[in-house]
Amino acid sequence: MTDIKRTLTIAGSDSSGGAGIQADLKTFAEYGTYGLSALTAIATMDPDNNWSHGVTAIDVPVLEAQLKTVFASDHKIAAMKTGMLPNVAIIKVIAKAIKEQQLENIVIDPVMVCKGEDEVLNPENAEALRDILTPLATVITPNLFEAGELSGLGKLTTLEDMKKAAEKIHDLGAKNVVIKGGKALEGDKAIDLFYDGSEFTVLETEKISPAYNHGAGCTFAAAITAGLAQGLTVKEATLKAKDFVSEAIRSGFKYNQYIGSVFHSGYRLAKQDSI
Repeated sequence: MTDIKRTLTIAGSDSSGGAGIQADLKTFAEYGTYGLSALTAIATMDPDNNWSHGVTAIDVPVLEAQLKTVFASDHKIAAMKTGMLPNVAIIKVIAKAIKEQQLENIVIDPVMVCKGEDEVLNPENAEALRDILTPLATVITPNLFEAGELSGLGKLTTLEDMKKAAEKIHDLGAKNVVIKGGKALEGDKAIDLFYDGSEFTVLETEKISPAYNHGAGCTFAAAITAGLAQGLTVKEATLKAKDFVSEAIRSGFKYNQYIGSVFHSGYRLAKQDSI
């Protein structure tokens, strides 16, 4: 194997292993790519306090040192993604690195809330994600809440709402938009939407019950990233990622009384073949 593709995640840590940088690296490996990482934050969840979330940001100089290590390799990064970015300073560091390194295949997963929370982690971050990182995105992968924030449309409840939001987010500069509706819309289908600026593609699967979906959003974005690294088009990478994350949910398991995690090897095990 002489051409191992390098994939980079710049994201937060989820010690439960389902989401964040752990999900990204597992997904990269399942796709046969070599994952590199730069940690932006440490997310914690307190079972003694109603599973409340805490986010501890990594100091900017530490992030810069990690990125310096990543880019010291002689091999080009084939694709990269972002995840949880806890403050504007970190967002600016990442945008600068993308430009200076002339990175390609950039997947922006605009994480604004922790699972189970309903408030933006930092309102200033939403603006920075919109104004600084969205224009750099090869593809941006917001969930319904994040798409509503980025587009300015607020709460999205229908497929038509998703299409309007996708158009507005594309107008912000993202080349492609994937809105992760998942199980949030009413009905028996898990619906995501792909928009390339000219046409919409609706991605539908049957809703899975029980839906052990902790980490599904991170995993979906990471799968798109790895697909791009392997030479797929954005649309091809998105369609494959939909299958990948669906199998990860279907193979998921109860982590504790609060959450159930996706299982990142589900696709491979279901297909009994390497990706």
